[in-house]
Amino acid sequence: MSEDTDAPHAGDEGLPSPEPEGPGLFGDAPSPPSAPVAEPLAPAASGTPAPYRVLARKYRPTTFDDLIGQEAMVRTLRNAFALGRVAHAFMLTGVRGVGKTTTARIIARALNCTGPDGKGGPTADPCGVCPNCVAILADRHPDVLEMDAASRTGVDDVREIIEATRFRPMQGRMKVFIIDEVHMLSRNAFNALLKTLEEPPAQVTFIFATTELRKVPVTVLSRCQRFDLRRVPQSALAGLFEQIARKEQVRLSDDALSLIARAADGSVRDGLSLLDQAIAQGGGAGTEAEIGAEVVADMLGLADRQVVFDLLDSALRGQPDVALSLMDAAHARGADAGLVLGDMLELVHTLSRLRAVPSLEHAADMPEAERVRGQEMAGTFSVPVLMRAWQMLLKGMQELDTAPDRRVAADMVLIRLCYVADMPSPEELVRHLSNAARDGAGPAVSGPVGSGAGPAGGLPPAGALTPGAFVGGNAAGHVGGGATASGMSAVADTQPLSVGGDDRPRLRMVGGTAVAVETHPAALDSAPPQPAPVVEEPPAIPRTWRESVALVRDTREAVLHGHLRHAAHLVSFAQGRIVLRLDPGAPPDVPRRLRLVLERVTGIEWQVELSEAPGEPTLGEQGAEVIQFRRKEAASHPLVQAILEAFPDAELGEVSEHGLDDYGLPPEEVQAVLMADDPSLMFAPLDAELLDEDERPYDPGLSPD
Repeated sequence: MSEDTDAPHAGDEGLPSPEPEGPGLFGDAPSPPSAPVAEPLAPAASGTPAPYRVLARKYRPTTFDDLIGQEAMVRTLRNAFALGRVAHAFMLTGVRGVGKTTTARIIARALNCTGPDGKGGPTADPCGVCPNCVAILADRHPDVLEMDAASRTGVDDVREIIEATRFRPMQGRMKVFIIDEVHMLSRNAFNALLKTLEEPPAQVTFIFATTELRKVPVTVLSRCQRFDLRRVPQSALAGLFEQIARKEQVRLSDDALSLIARAADGSVRDGLSLLDQAIAQGGGAGTEAEIGAEVVADMLGLADRQVVFDLLDSALRGQPDVALSLMDAAHARGADAGLVLGDMLELVHTLSRLRAVPSLEHAADMPEAERVRGQEMAGTFSVPVLMRAWQMLLKGMQELDTAPDRRVAADMVLIRLCYVADMPSPEELVRHLSNAARDGAGPAVSGPVGSGAGPAGGLPPAGALTPGAFVGGNAAGHVGGGATASGMSAVADTQPLSVGGDDRPRLRMVGGTAVAVETHPAALDSAPPQPAPVVEEPPAIPRTWRESVALVRDTREAVLHGHLRHAAHLVSFAQGRIVLRLDPGAPPDVPRRLRLVLERVTGIEWQVELSEAPGEPTLGEQGAEVIQFRRKEAASHPLVQAILEAFPDAELGEVSEHGLDDYGLPPEEVQAVLMADDPSLMFAPLDAELLDEDERPYDPGLSPD
């Protein structure tokens, strides 16, 4: 037999009964009157106390009721025992510490239990007092054999099992073979086991446990009944640890239990080991002082949760001095730099989920910090900013593993994250350059084009900077520009600068920027020209409902934009006030999210209210109506009808109009003019012109002759 390493243990070797192992997970059930009384555990020597058993062994589950987080598997096994349809082979898979080997031992007891009177049959609720149950709990039953496939991987080890299946059980009802880490068996060992696994003797049951199910051959999986043991939720782990701490007469704060449950990552055994360590940190059992989150955080090498919030907030707002000071303080308290970045990465994921599914803030398992501070940050930073932070933190954590100094590498990741907050996205740069080129020739005026927290400079249009305008990475010329996205001054000349000859412009360094001055000798000693003042364009305020929805689309609020386009009916629109009616099923927070976007972009206050009035059709319905009208109009065209008559199998494809906007509608100015003149003209082509009777082209097919 091998010592199990997958889940907490129920009893020590050589013990006659499980009682010395301590109380069950949820308290001891009273023994029936006929149950034999177990002998107390004798000390190892006179006056020497029994050796301490860790919580992971002391509170190992002994029944299906003690298993937490595996309700689906427990329900299936209970029904199988009740109906007498117990499989001959089981495959238990899951991460470490969720109870695979523990479940295998419970199944072995359930198959061999005879009840307190010795006359019972297989049951999903083993008694725990019959000789078979006592022997299996003590790991000394002759018919329950455990093998560690990690150390016994050869075909000879499997042949011993095959040879043992030929003999009837010596004490119990069934021979149970528990093979832990079965994926470690060799290919020949699996092949040797196939035939016996497919048609085992009636008194033999195989139970396999593995953490790497993909490494198990499909020929073996097809012969087993598979159960996937899930990660235990954090709320269930925290509740379990609270009960065990109470049994151990130790007090832990709710935040401390939450930290341990989060660090356990769904593993009961890992969490119990951390709980054991936390109890030792707090002074042991029987102490009156409460073990707080600070003690657990120091033990785990974690930063305080609020520090992680402050660190991410300062980084996304472009405040490197604040971010670095917070990292220094966390490092001084013993927090690992990689774990701090990992906590920031997890927080970015939480904020992104809150942006995508706002109703998560009301989830029962949502911590209070994420519920309050997380919701506030999720409403502040847009999805592109969070996605960019995710990619940079993910790459930064990979760099930490190869950097010679993890602490220095973490600082560089934070600095990079702080300064990238000022940079606009590629889409915004393209939009800004396109607008500058459309407005006219000449140098572009710098203005805020980024969506980050800090200012971002504009860029001159394509062709405004000449080949000779860059000196040492800075642009220079005769007329001024503004600050670029990287913080350098760009000064562009309206004419190409000469790069050779006597009339070549002379350059003078002013504040780290190369500035071209006049070539006249008297101008060499004069002061350099001052750059043109920065002219900031006022924020665009939407004038119509369609412009408001388009503004939400430009801010890359995809989910909100979809709700506004397909589920929002405009009742009334005025600058600063919008009244809507939402379709059933639309999120109730759409008005609040729309108000936040409009106020953030326009800089003025907005009121977004809901009404029961019918309102206008949604933009999606209006676009669909235009498409249907265009399709009907095209289908009624004589040429299209002639083609369909000549080719009966032909079908009219998608009808598109290049003059329509992204919503399938004509521009609002054209639509308003057409609707005022004739509503039917709303669907006329944008480039159509009304012709007089004598200007219409001659069509011989329409001639009366």
